[in-house]
Amino acid sequence: MIFLKMILRIIFLFITIITFISNVYSIENTGNSYIRVLIGDIRPSNKEIDKVKKVSARVLVGASTYQGAIELWKGTDGYFLINVVDLEDYVKGVVASEVGIHWPLEALKAQAVLARTYAVAHIVRNRERNFYDVTSSVFHQVYKGEGGTEDVDRAVKETKGEILTYNEEPIMAFYHACSVERTEEPKEIFGREYPYLKSVEVPFTPSPYNFWERKVPFELLEKVLSMDKITNVEIASYTDTGRIREFKFSNGKKAKVIKANELRRLLKWTVLPSTMVTNIKVEEDGIIFEGRGYGHGVGMCQWCAFQMAQEGKNYKEILQHFYPGTTLSKK
Repeated sequence: MIFLKMILRIIFLFITIITFISNVYSIENTGNSYIRVLIGDIRPSNKEIDKVKKVSARVLVGASTYQGAIELWKGTDGYFLINVVDLEDYVKGVVASEVGIHWPLEALKAQAVLARTYAVAHIVRNRERNFYDVTSSVFHQVYKGEGGTEDVDRAVKETKGEILTYNEEPIMAFYHACSVERTEEPKEIFGREYPYLKSVEVPFTPSPYNFWERKVPFELLEKVLSMDKITNVEIASYTDTGRIREFKFSNGKKAKVIKANELRRLLKWTVLPSTMVTNIKVEEDGIIFEGRGYGHGVGMCQWCAFQMAQEGKNYKEILQHFYPGTTLSKK
């Protein structure tokens, strides 16, 4: 609710509205050439929601600037902002937000194709049943609105309209920041298999997430796990790629087994960077997790794409490595 009140203050006190298109509705008459982005990661709990207002604007929300058609919606949970934006402009914003803007061009192009593919797949899935297609947060893919460089613009322009398809349908273009040695099987994270998503070997990269260490206080673990006085943690099972599938927490009287990816979600993802945990140390006030990689591990590893581009691979070769059997198509 605090977040929603903050949005309202932003809307009515700090929004700078600049008209820059002649027809607010022109974007919405061109099929999949536009996308509807829910700003933030708070989604309405039910479908009782109505559109309050629509303007053509440039909107400052926090440190991010969004432009295009801006809609204000009101639901039982409060108010929500929707940015209706040209798909290619959206792709530029995602590329600039998701990876280093000064990365090799071929890595940027691979990311552009994936961002566009991910968007189109969600437009197809959500357009007829929801008032937005994707969110601007890590729940889907990060989109901070305006931004980027000449290289980002060039990467999007040189791949304009290109998406990855399988059996003539846009794939679920999952990707993540960093894997070490191998990517993960999708069934371990999303509960199902995809014919174009397999665990593949990846090169060593200069990623800052090749090795990491995080200390998680018992107080936080007890809160998210609804347990009292946790005293120990064990690895209950591994996936085929060597990542943790399940943790087992105990307090001497009872134990709780939880999927590693669910624990990451409960800890807001960044507290535990990945499920590739290599060592665990139990201390008086918390647990130290040591590990490698960042993200769920499925699909393209962004830092691996960086390294492959540095080694001379082009974006088509990078994409085929992570999504074998797919076709690069024009939407």
